[in-house]
Amino acid sequence: MEALKGVRILDMTHVQAGPTCSQLLAWMGADVIKFEPPQGDATRGQLRDVPNADSLYFTMLNCNKRSITVNMKSAEGKQVFVDLLKKCDIMMENFGPGVLERLGFTWEKIHQLNPRIVVGSIKGFGSSGPYADFKAYENVAQAMGGAMSTTGVPDGAPFVTGAQIGDSGTGLHLAVGLLAALHQANRTGEGQYVEVAMMDGVMNLCRVKFRDHQRLQHGELSEYSVPTYQGMGEVPRAGNDSGGGQLGNAIHCKPHGANDWLYIVVQEAVWTKLAERMGPDVGVPDLANDPRLAKIGDRRKNQQLVWTLINKFAEKYTKRELMEILNPLDVPCGPIMSTEDLANDEHVRGRDMWVELDHPQRGKWWNVGMPIKLSASPAKIERSPTLGEHTTEVLKEVLGYTDDQVSKLKDAGAFSAPPKKAA
Repeated sequence: MEALKGVRILDMTHVQAGPTCSQLLAWMGADVIKFEPPQGDATRGQLRDVPNADSLYFTMLNCNKRSITVNMKSAEGKQVFVDLLKKCDIMMENFGPGVLERLGFTWEKIHQLNPRIVVGSIKGFGSSGPYADFKAYENVAQAMGGAMSTTGVPDGAPFVTGAQIGDSGTGLHLAVGLLAALHQANRTGEGQYVEVAMMDGVMNLCRVKFRDHQRLQHGELSEYSVPTYQGMGEVPRAGNDSGGGQLGNAIHCKPHGANDWLYIVVQEAVWTKLAERMGPDVGVPDLANDPRLAKIGDRRKNQQLVWTLINKFAEKYTKRELMEILNPLDVPCGPIMSTEDLANDEHVRGRDMWVELDHPQRGKWWNVGMPIKLSASPAKIERSPTLGEHTTEVLKEVLGYTDDQVSKLKDAGAFSAPPKKAA
């Protein structure tokens, strides 16, 4: 049995943050009704790679959902929305500030219509505070949430991360909040409003940097490869430093291409074995007893020497060969894997994290799989819906509308855009 079977979600979200959340919940068995305007989610046509087909931007974030198109600018469309609100356990939206309110649906109004419903809302900066009306995108959230200032090389520009921590990260936070609120609603009979701001979500994911921010009040950050000092204030960018108590860095391996790197963490417990293995190959046979590197404090102080020796040792190995040497020594390490590497990796395929699907418009394509593995209710990933594919099905099955009612609503323009006015 699916974990969330019986939970119905009215999903008004679009682009990435909200759809990330609702796709995860759909994979867990929730009935997610993607509530779209007649023109559809904007990402259906963004970055399109196959003519006249939904883009990968859309298909990779909207699996296992049902699509219904509704014209919320019509009275009939609004009534459909109201009827669906009364039949759903959760409603989600990520409109700009005030959009839903201008349509006449404040949280108070929605709660009045269905006291049990949980409403999830994603905003760039939340509904309160001086930034509340600002617009946010992925990289804006990374910039304002602390990620960019702490990512990159010390003397270079701040970098965004490749992982979508502003959008998809916020979607993950919302999923946790919605499930908690739903659990409470099942106990009390009362729903609540759940808000997640992208900026807040990024700050949460940068928690260790705020740990270091406060440590700087008391002294230097000895594990950092760049100079730090007491009272420094802001946490510096430190390249590929591990960010933890142990030293870590990316080591370039042969044939020294763009992704021929192995990330290595030099734990205190493995140093002796690592030094004994490397020492003879780098011209320092007694490296394990070298006083400059004997204790973790010494290695932190002389970490440039540590990385010079490891880089020298790695010169004649590929990243996979070096990993095979280090794994038996219990040295934590992993190759920098490109998208091509991951798409063809045996481990990834074996864990259903790269799944082939078939789509009526675009044909065969691949999606990243479900990262949360439930032993009693594994996810079955199904393709994303075409625009309005389930409109009639939802109206009849969920709302109990008759064929005659559906036909009259269609004629009234409840599911289509109004005709354009003549110039």
